Amino acid sequence: MARAMTSDLPMRQPSGAAVARPARISALAAGFRADKRRQTIISIALIGPLVAFIVFAFVLPLATMLFYAINNPEVRNALPKTLVALETWDGHSALPSSAYDSLVADIKSDVAPNVLAEAGRRMNYEITGFRSLLAKTVRTVRNAPVQPAEQQLVSIDAQWSDPSYWRVIKRNASPLTAFYLLSAVDLRPGEDGGVTVAPADERLFISTLLRTLTISACVTLICVLLAYPIANAIVSIGGRFSAIMLACVLLPFWTSLLVRTSAWIVILQKEGIVNRALQAVGLTDAPLELIFNRTGLYIAMVHILLPFMVLPLISVMKGISPSYVKASLSLGAGPVTTFLRVYLPLTLPGVGAGCLLTFIISAGYYVTPTLVGGASDQMLSYFIAFYANTTINWGMSAALGVLLLSCILALYAIVGRIVGIDRIMGME
Repeated sequence: MARAMTSDLPMRQPSGAAVARPARISALAAGFRADKRRQTIISIALIGPLVAFIVFAFVLPLATMLFYAINNPEVRNALPKTLVALETWDGHSALPSSAYDSLVADIKSDVAPNVLAEAGRRMNYEITGFRSLLAKTVRTVRNAPVQPAEQQLVSIDAQWSDPSYWRVIKRNASPLTAFYLLSAVDLRPGEDGGVTVAPADERLFISTLLRTLTISACVTLICVLLAYPIANAIVSIGGRFSAIMLACVLLPFWTSLLVRTSAWIVILQKEGIVNRALQAVGLTDAPLELIFNRTGLYIAMVHILLPFMVLPLISVMKGISPSYVKASLSLGAGPVTTFLRVYLPLTLPGVGAGCLLTFIISAGYYVTPTLVGGASDQMLSYFIAFYANTTINWGMSAALGVLLLSCILALYAIVGRIVGIDRIMGME
């Protein structure tokens, strides 16, 4: 009976406040989402110029360099019919007669002379003399009467009967090539499609790379040995003398690189200040060879790069509390033990950052080794500039740049593994 009475009671309706509460929550959530979207748009707009700068000043140049290191359009643009005729040729059997006909047809076509010249220069990288061979053939074929293609080409130069020249043409049928990257590490494409070591008299870049890394490592080591006590003194002494020392360290930043390098040429030459001072105090009887050799190169580069080592060390050393050293000494550790086990590990982020900066800048130096170093002291950057500006071989220049960039990235990974990228960047 009670159940029946309960069922007869009217159901309670929700109040107006209860109905409005979900609507208010939905409105608040929508407003929160809109505000968050607005903040995101503002943040993206603020970092937009930075992203654009990184893309145009860093990403695109690197992508362009990587593209030029494998780009290979010259032969495809100049000899399209010849490449089609060579598609079925295996490189070892008798050359099809259609290849001769196609080459003559390509030469007599409306291809611009500069396009054929570019193709000749590209194939000259693989076989010396190919450029002059193709240029002579173009001049003769375009001015000669019609005759059998094979007979005409062989009469112009017997080298056209050599299959190795045709193999070079066939090898450059692809729009992409590994030739430049292989040449950057003293390798060559093999006749059978493999890879071979370059002849002894053409092996240049591996030794140059090792020289570059050796010079950069020595400069970095010297900078560490000089910068560590200097940075420690600047942090520890304080006051006016510390400011004077810091100004002396920063002095190279106040003059251009060319002026600093030229100044060392004047100072270190045979009649320069250093040699005259050494002879005046009786340390030497004759002028020393201090310029245009490895010694002068080390002196000039250390002077220029020392601030890049000192400044990161100062930044890290200022954040180390003196109480750590005092606590170690009070617990019975000696000065050497305290330095090696307490102070030095705390300064490793500064050492790592300074070494990275110094080594990377040193490895890419071009002006200072060219002006101060000798013939045997030129670094990889010299050849990058040589191929880019003198021979206009952008493919080889880009490949050498990729090689140097790979070494820098490997160094970055090694230092990051030892010290920690987060510690170097100051995120720990």
